[in-house]
Amino acid sequence: MSERLKWFKSSHSDNEGGACVEVALSAAIHVRDSKIPAGPRLRVTASAWRAFVSLVGGPAV
Repeated sequence: MSERLKWFKSSHSDNEGGACVEVALSAAIHVRDSKIPAGPRLRVTASAWRAFVSLVGGPAV
C-alpha cells in the first residue's frame, strides 16, 4: 500500500489487550486489529462503512 495511513483506535476498544480495532480514513475506510498492525486489513468504501455504522449505531464518517 503506497499511501501512509493515520490509524486511530476505536473508542470501543479496551485497554486490556482484548478487542482492539483501529481505523484509518482515506478515499476508503481501513480497519485492522491493533495487536497485529502488519496483519490483514479490511478496506471498504465510505458508503459501505456508513451502512455498517448505521446498523451498529456508531459515529458515521
